[in-house]
Amino acid sequence: MSEISMSKNSVDFAQVRAQFPILEVVENGFPLVYLDSGATSQKPQRVIDAVTQYYREENANVHRGVYGLSERATEKYEGAREKVRTFLNAKSTKEIVFVRGTTEAINLVAHSWVSENLTEGDEVIVTEMEHHSNIVPWQLLRDKLGIRLTVLRMNQKGEICLNALKGLVSEKTKMVSVTHMSNALGTINPVKEMAEIAHSVGAKIMVDGAQATPHMSVDVQDLDCDFYAFSGHKMYGPTGIGVLYAKEALLEKMAPYQGGGDMIYSVSFDKTEYNVLPYKFEAGTPHISGAIGLAAAIDFLNEVGLDNLARHEHALLEYATEQLSQIDGLRIIGQAENKGGVISFVLDGVHPHDMATLMDQDGIAVRASHHCAMPVMQHFNVPATIRASFGAYNNFEDIDRLIASINDAKEMLL
Repeated sequence: MSEISMSKNSVDFAQVRAQFPILEVVENGFPLVYLDSGATSQKPQRVIDAVTQYYREENANVHRGVYGLSERATEKYEGAREKVRTFLNAKSTKEIVFVRGTTEAINLVAHSWVSENLTEGDEVIVTEMEHHSNIVPWQLLRDKLGIRLTVLRMNQKGEICLNALKGLVSEKTKMVSVTHMSNALGTINPVKEMAEIAHSVGAKIMVDGAQATPHMSVDVQDLDCDFYAFSGHKMYGPTGIGVLYAKEALLEKMAPYQGGGDMIYSVSFDKTEYNVLPYKFEAGTPHISGAIGLAAAIDFLNEVGLDNLARHEHALLEYATEQLSQIDGLRIIGQAENKGGVISFVLDGVHPHDMATLMDQDGIAVRASHHCAMPVMQHFNVPATIRASFGAYNNFEDIDRLIASINDAKEMLL
């Protein structure tokens, strides 16, 4: 039975909020206002229950057992893979590889595809707004293989230009790796058009979807991306579980990222034959409970409806932008036309860490950091920003309390 009351095109987000038990926590005498979903989301009760049930009633290793408990665990685990396939609209579960998170997925692609297909002088293009996890793996390959790492710059609104990308790509370009939605700015990039540009010169495209999947529908076939990665913990699921989607033909040609159990068909001291897809890339005992929890998170998102969620978060973003813009000395960093539920800002004369520390005393949880996106901070010439990032559980009262806390902290610090 649905836990959320719905009319034809609306959701009762008060009932959505009620599914998150952590929001009953009191911080420093105040009800918690959690505005750090960009770092990690809170978990609805159904996800907590799914993980607990697995350990209480279904705990066994998967794939190798012939007894009932193991078979049931395997059914749940592989059922989660099918839910991910449907969630992304992938063609086959062979294209769904379970990993620890987006970071591991990008590293897997860098080391299993790029290192086998690029040579000295070949090029990888990234954007200026990338998370460090979509910069450092390519730098490691640059230093090892002598490939070229080229940066697609953004404008002062925090947007990239498609014409600029067209001017960068060449026959030497082998990979374009881009965030779908910036964790530091909220910018939503036109990855479908970027894929067309990459493919026009024979390059592949890798999409970091960590911030996108909690907020919008993703159709990997429509995007025509070659690789797409996301993390469960940012979309209401457990930590330590994530997904790499890759086109089957690419996975078939890629070498395993790690060696060990379950990724093999047969082993002798002379030769190893690898397992079929996707297991060739899943060495060792997997994060079974994480995959089951991720499936429950997908059920939650499907029930709310990603279109409904996007409208809700956009309304919060517009309201927060309006209210923050009225505070003297406050500057919003990143004002892209197409933007998700993230708003970053700085206040003249105040270090973001000092501001966030005082806001914590009011029960407000925001992130004050470079957000693992130091090049973004360098672009805007700031050491860090305060970031409020929204989730399904946030409401307008949360934003009112955010604004009041900023004003109180401002009076104390200036």
